[in-house]
Amino acid sequence: MKDDQREHPQPLVSGPLDIRLLAFEPGPEDRTFEDAPVTYALVALWHEGRLLLVLERGRGEWELPGGGIDPGETPRVAAARELREEAGQVIAPEALRFVGFSKTAFADRPVAYGAVFAAETTAVRPFTPNEEIAAIHWWTGEPEVPGGLLQTVDTYLAERARTAPPA
Repeated sequence: MKDDQREHPQPLVSGPLDIRLLAFEPGPEDRTFEDAPVTYALVALWHEGRLLLVLERGRGEWELPGGGIDPGETPRVAAARELREEAGQVIAPEALRFVGFSKTAFADRPVAYGAVFAAETTAVRPFTPNEEIAAIHWWTGEPEVPGGLLQTVDTYLAERARTAPPA
């Protein structure tokens, strides 16, 4: 194997803005990794068979709600907080189902792991655009969503989250 292949393995899936999913790893939820930190959490939230995507203003991408884990915060609590802050949807942290870790390579920052959670909701709350998120969309699988790029790494993770047994 060439050195550059070890350094940059073939991704499971690639997406816009040079984001590459290098691996999807099992739990346990408190697992740590020697090669990179767990720095973010994502939520795949479904309502009536549709997946919630948010339009991130700065990147112009439709992606899963989620973001950085604050100091002293668990990935589970970060996931619930980010879902509320970005999309106005409220799910108790304990109602989220942990499904695994995404190992992601980014164009503009180091490789990192993200904790991926899933949930179903029967109650959709109204959304108000904010500084970070311009809109939300309940995605049905269409290949393009008007107004932004579709982050295929996130839709791949959502499908893995939907079909993965609890970790």
